[in-house]
Amino acid sequence: MTPTGPDMLLSLRGLSKSFGTFKANDAVDLDIRPGEIHALLGENGAGKSTFVKMLYGALQPDAGEIAWRGTPVAIPSPAHARQLGIGMVFQHFSLFEALTVAENVAVALPGDIPLRKIASDLEQVSRAYGLPLRANARVYDLSVGQRQRIEIVRCLLQEPDLVIMDEPTSVLTPQECEDLFGVLRKLASEGKAILYISHKLEEVRALCERATILRHGKVVGSCIPRDETAGSIARMMVGADIHEVRHARAEIDRSAPLLSVNGLSLPPRDTFATALKRISFDLYPGEIAGIAGIAGNGQSELFDVLSGEETVARADTVSLLGEPVGTRDIAARRAMGAVFISEERLGHATVPTLALSENVFLTRHSVNPGLRRGQLLDRAAARRELDRITETMDVRKSAPDPAAQSLSGGNLQKFIVGREVLDAPKVIVVNQPTWGVDAGSAASIRQTLIDLAAGGAAVLVISQDLDELFEIADTLAAIAEGHLSPFVPASQTDRNAIGLKMSGVAGEEHRAS
Repeated sequence: MTPTGPDMLLSLRGLSKSFGTFKANDAVDLDIRPGEIHALLGENGAGKSTFVKMLYGALQPDAGEIAWRGTPVAIPSPAHARQLGIGMVFQHFSLFEALTVAENVAVALPGDIPLRKIASDLEQVSRAYGLPLRANARVYDLSVGQRQRIEIVRCLLQEPDLVIMDEPTSVLTPQECEDLFGVLRKLASEGKAILYISHKLEEVRALCERATILRHGKVVGSCIPRDETAGSIARMMVGADIHEVRHARAEIDRSAPLLSVNGLSLPPRDTFATALKRISFDLYPGEIAGIAGIAGNGQSELFDVLSGEETVARADTVSLLGEPVGTRDIAARRAMGAVFISEERLGHATVPTLALSENVFLTRHSVNPGLRRGQLLDRAAARRELDRITETMDVRKSAPDPAAQSLSGGNLQKFIVGREVLDAPKVIVVNQPTWGVDAGSAASIRQTLIDLAAGGAAVLVISQDLDELFEIADTLAAIAEGHLSPFVPASQTDRNAIGLKMSGVAGEEHRAS
């Protein structure tokens, strides 16, 4: 049956897409009205990305029909989607850092528009929607929030009637989130529709009028988010109750730190890196310390120094278990009982094309001799270790030993965390532990970190997710432009105070550290 409806902007019936024998979308129906903010929800691997790629023309459906304003259409490419009036703001920015704002916007627009007009139009549109931008600013000088403004304004200049937004608040401070919500409500008031993808269910409840929920590629329900709780929406997504994080913890032992940083300053590695400036802190047994920050403010550089991927000139700049290690590499620090979990799942934490058992070997061979037979991988031992990780962390995979890239984001992250922590490390440094991970997987990972601290480990969590940090951390600091604020008890601060420190507004306090 051809989808129709005079009051519908977009109607889909029976939209399906398979990759080999795997059905990513199975007969999905969805309607979106003009002026509506509509949430698309589901766990990692539920089929959301495949679905919106078909709407935007990046993938073609195997079956089903799409109607735009009541007329059946095909969407063979993103360019055709934009011509229809469908725009998309992606989770991962696609910007050239060395170019200006205007030049980045021009890349997505027809080539016959003069750059001067693009610059004028983008500044006018950005002001009108409360997203001020300077057309001649270089992207590498801009904050993450300002970079997202470029993506939104670039989309708006294409005059879309439907805007697809994929995890738009994952890198924003609370203040920037509120600004974004104001923009989206203004767009809706002008009759533009928003299809909103997010794992943050409280913001979905506050912003969205309707929600469609996918599970295993199928629509399993719909709701009015404000009439539900975050828990009830999560149950629809998962099909069961979400494990609640237990907070029973051991006392923090402040007699001797397990990780110390003393006066760490580091010049930027390249044009786009961030310098670290006089960073000092101690991390104690039983403690979970959280560092909040907007991407690009020195988190990656700090992680690299703590892990030993980048060494420093003075050994006592970083100490593990009371022993100076600033000049030692990552293998030496792992041998002392420290583990390091990077934010980039594919390419840094794992090799995408290697089997999971081989990825086990990559980080554990120097501390688990049982994985080696001489200087070679003992494949049987590595598969046994994989089975242990899979069972303990509930890693769901399509084959006994698949390639890392075949797992959903949440399952791959559970594998990575399990690989590092199952042998009771003394110090855990983790960067973005649940970024882009569904509610069920996130709860499992957070509980694992809490349990490690309860067992006497020291845990440092670097995250852009303030909900996560306030849920699990004992103490909190913020990093902005390479400065780290003093750690304070989580019970003695709030989201707005940390958000201001993240944005650099509380700059003098950062510099006092």
